[in-house]
Amino acid sequence: MKISYNWLQNYFEEKLPEPSVIADGIIFHSFEVEDTDVTDTDTVFDIKVLPDRAHDCLSHFGIAKEVSAIFDLKIKDKIYKKFEPKQTNLEIKVEDDKCLRYMGRVVNDIKVGESPLWLKEKLNIIGQKSINNIVDAANFVMFDLGQPIHCFDLDKLESKKLIIRNGKIGEKITTLDKKEIDLDDSILVIADEINPLAIAGIKGGTKAEVDSNTKNIVIEVANFNPITTRKTSKKINILTDAVKRYENELSPELCTDVMDAISDLIYTLVGGEVEDIIDIYPKKPEQNIINISVNYINKRLGSSFSKEEIESIWNKLNFKYTEKDSEFIITIPYLRIDLTGPHDLTEEVIRLLGYDRLEGKLPEIKLEKKVNEVYYKMLFARNHLLSQGYSEVMTYVFRDKGELEVLASTLNKKFIRSNITDGLKESIKLNILNTPLLDVNNIKVFEIGTIFLKNNEEMHVAYGDKKGVVEMTLDEYFLKNSSEEVINNLSYDNFIKFISHQENNNRKEFKTWSVYPFISRDIAVWVPKDSDENELIKIYKEYGGELLVCEPRKFDEFTKDTQTSYAYRLVFQSHERTLKDDEINPIMEKINIKISSFGWEVR
Repeated sequence: MKISYNWLQNYFEEKLPEPSVIADGIIFHSFEVEDTDVTDTDTVFDIKVLPDRAHDCLSHFGIAKEVSAIFDLKIKDKIYKKFEPKQTNLEIKVEDDKCLRYMGRVVNDIKVGESPLWLKEKLNIIGQKSINNIVDAANFVMFDLGQPIHCFDLDKLESKKLIIRNGKIGEKITTLDKKEIDLDDSILVIADEINPLAIAGIKGGTKAEVDSNTKNIVIEVANFNPITTRKTSKKINILTDAVKRYENELSPELCTDVMDAISDLIYTLVGGEVEDIIDIYPKKPEQNIINISVNYINKRLGSSFSKEEIESIWNKLNFKYTEKDSEFIITIPYLRIDLTGPHDLTEEVIRLLGYDRLEGKLPEIKLEKKVNEVYYKMLFARNHLLSQGYSEVMTYVFRDKGELEVLASTLNKKFIRSNITDGLKESIKLNILNTPLLDVNNIKVFEIGTIFLKNNEEMHVAYGDKKGVVEMTLDEYFLKNSSEEVINNLSYDNFIKFISHQENNNRKEFKTWSVYPFISRDIAVWVPKDSDENELIKIYKEYGGELLVCEPRKFDEFTKDTQTSYAYRLVFQSHERTLKDDEINPIMEKINIKISSFGWEVR
């Protein structure tokens, strides 16, 4: 937003500080000043007004209020020219609640022409081109007060009636920049009794354009829904200064002062006969009242500001307030729709007093230590099952059947799971195929996770092996397997001790696994029954080397007469390639030779 220093000065009797001082004040207390352009007669600030303050600061008046608060300067009262408005027969009909307020006023017997030099200069310094005195007046007031304005040529309307309605499918409008827009029933328009005249809050149309022949006008000062205005702007790909203001939610209360201001300016520029205002205002917003105390502010900021310091901020911001029971009861101005609670007022205090006033310490806040019961029960179930030899797995949430179908799916599975059992059974089958590599005799797995039913979600526990799977809710598992002492003693300290104990007990070194297939070989050897079978294991490890990825696992042993047979399974795998038999056969041959050198017999 480009802001003229001279324009700001018009708001104050007292001489403003130098432009550089003004820029520093705005930077440290309000907004970022992205650039400063110094001309022979003025200084223009390019101020980055963020969305949270766009509703009241995308204007010279908005920035003047900030300057007033920062430098403790009083803004002059606005005085408008007195004129006696004539009775009007203008009609306005609002058919859709996307229009929150609509004010219209007719001015007759005007003369459209070139704007006076002062008005041209005001607009030119902020990068706006002069068009004619009526359009320039509307633009000036918008950049002055922040409220968009539009003027229609009254004689180009079908009658003295404006209708605020939705567009019709098949209806078109040609905008002032000569774009033809296809309308539909999602687009709010201003229309006469036959044709659309403007796209509400966005752009006027050519039908009722003010030009050099215009004699009578209708002034529009209105307020439109910010969300639908933004959506329409995106839909038709038109972004205007009006859109920038409406999409950030202007207060409909602003319309009153703006209608007075534009009426005064047009009357000053071109005279004419001014008629009464028609004001359609279905629902006036409630004025927000916030209670806040000095203690609340200091506690949140970690500060020790005095009551007098804090009270001075309310006065600088021109907030009306009373005091009761050690609290300020503050009536928030309609234009400050960003202030919704005491936390917002706390921010107002510190930004105006200065962030450098904050002490370099965190505020003291006592946090109540609570145990997350769901997490605790999950941790209990996990460690209880691990202690029984189960391994945890995670299966797909997306399934080929279930109670809830989803649009986005994975692996052509269109449902999210209604149980864990189905996925766990698949996991058991896959793991059984890899038992040699896993170095286990029995596959025992479990999963803790969410299932999705039509009306709710539940946390479940499922566990099992090749014989079957058991599934129950997390709460059921906890009640079934925990002691009464554990259930009744969910204190924070005990919870921390429990976590630490379980982490220490279950800590294991993780080793990455290979993506390549494994090869297993079984070998049985007759040895004298008093022989140390560890000698066999040493041989397997020595000649198996890095390719022997699992501890040799004994799966059979029996003694006959003076001989004992030991049968072991050796599992070979590479992290770099798929192994072939001609790589493993030489290893097994060396193992056989070494065993024979002991006088033992490979079966």
